[in-house]
Amino acid sequence: MVWLSRTCYRKYGNFVDNLRLYVRGGSGGMGLPRLGGEGGKGGDVWVVAMKEMTLKKMKDKYLQKRFIAAAGSNSTVRALRGQKGEDQEVLAPAGITVTNDEGKVLGELNCEGDRVLVARGGQGGSYHSQFLPKKGQARQVRLDLKLIADLGLVGFPNAGKSTLLGMLSHAKPQVASYAFTTLRPEIGKVMYDDHKQISMADLPGLIEGAHMNKGMGHQFLKHVERTKQLLFVVDVCGFQLASKTPFRTAFEAVQILTKELELYKDDLLCKSALLVVNKMDLPGAEDKLSELQEQLRNPQGFSHLLPEDMVPKRNLVFRHVIPISAATGSGVMQLKTCIRESLDKEASMETEALHRDRLQSLRGVVTANSTSTWGSKPRV
Repeated sequence: MVWLSRTCYRKYGNFVDNLRLYVRGGSGGMGLPRLGGEGGKGGDVWVVAMKEMTLKKMKDKYLQKRFIAAAGSNSTVRALRGQKGEDQEVLAPAGITVTNDEGKVLGELNCEGDRVLVARGGQGGSYHSQFLPKKGQARQVRLDLKLIADLGLVGFPNAGKSTLLGMLSHAKPQVASYAFTTLRPEIGKVMYDDHKQISMADLPGLIEGAHMNKGMGHQFLKHVERTKQLLFVVDVCGFQLASKTPFRTAFEAVQILTKELELYKDDLLCKSALLVVNKMDLPGAEDKLSELQEQLRNPQGFSHLLPEDMVPKRNLVFRHVIPISAATGSGVMQLKTCIRESLDKEASMETEALHRDRLQSLRGVVTANSTSTWGSKPRV
C-alpha cells in the first residue's frame, strides 16, 4: 500500500531553480610603514551546503542577494600583523552547481557541508604593496539546481501529465483543456510504506522544434537534464497541438519526443526511461495500445511514418510500458510499483559500480606498493 504526501510546492511562482548573487571578498587591512606591519587579509565568501535549505528560502531571506565578507584589520603598534577579516558564508541547498556569469563552473555542492569559494578577500598592506591593501574579489555568481526530481514527466501538451502527477502525489497542478497549463515545474512527492520518498516533476509541455527553443523548448529541456529518470506520457489516441499542425499518433509522439531530446543533448537518451500510455478509458484504446506496442518492438519498420529529419538516430528502450487512465485511476498502482522498481534498480547499479571502482583503486595501490617493495635494493 502506498500513501502520499502533499507536494512541497503549491504555486508556480514558488519554484526557484536558479539564483544570481553578488559576492565580494573583504578588503585587506592597512599596513604600518614605519614599523613594517602587515594588514590582515580580507575575509572570503563561501557558498556552503546546508540541510533543508532551498533556493526559494534563500531568495526570500536575502532580498538584496548581496554577500560581502569583512575587511581585514589594520596593522597597529600593538598588533603589527592585522587579523584576517571574518569570512561570509552563503547557506545554500545541496545539489547545486555554482558558476560565474561566463558559465565557468566554480564548484558543486553535492552533500551537506560541501563548500565552494566564490570570492577571495584582498591582501593586507605590506612592504611589497607599499603597505596599501587590496580590494576583495567582486563578481556575480549563479546557483543552479543540478537535480530537481527523481523522475521528470516528459510529454506533449494535454497528454495528461498534470492529471497524472495529481493522482500520484496529491500535488495541485493546474489542469485544463488548453495546451500550456504548466509554466514551471510542479514538484510532487510519493511516499511508500517504508518511508521511501520519490520526487516527480511535471515539466512544461514540449512541442516539435523545442530544441530550437520553440514554445517553451529550452526551459523544458533544461529541466529534463535535472531529473534522474524520464517518464514519457503519451495519449494512446494521439494528439494534435493546433488545427494547422499535423495529427500525431502515440508512436509518432514517442519518436518526436525522443528526437527533440536527442537534438538538444543526445546524452539525455542515456537516462533510464519508462513509458506511460494514458487515456486508456477512451473508446478503441486497447486496439491502439496493441498497435503502439507492435511499433515499439520494431521502430525501424515504422520510421516512414515521420519525415526523415524527425526520426531519432537511436531509439529509447523503455524499462516498462504501462497503460493507465489518469482520469479513472486504472493502472496507477502498477505504475507506482514500476517507478519504485526502476529507481531502486538504478540505485543498486550505481552502488555496485562505486564499489567496483573503489576495489579497483585499492588493488592499484596494493600493486604499486608491492612493486615498490620488491623493486627496492637491499641495504648493504
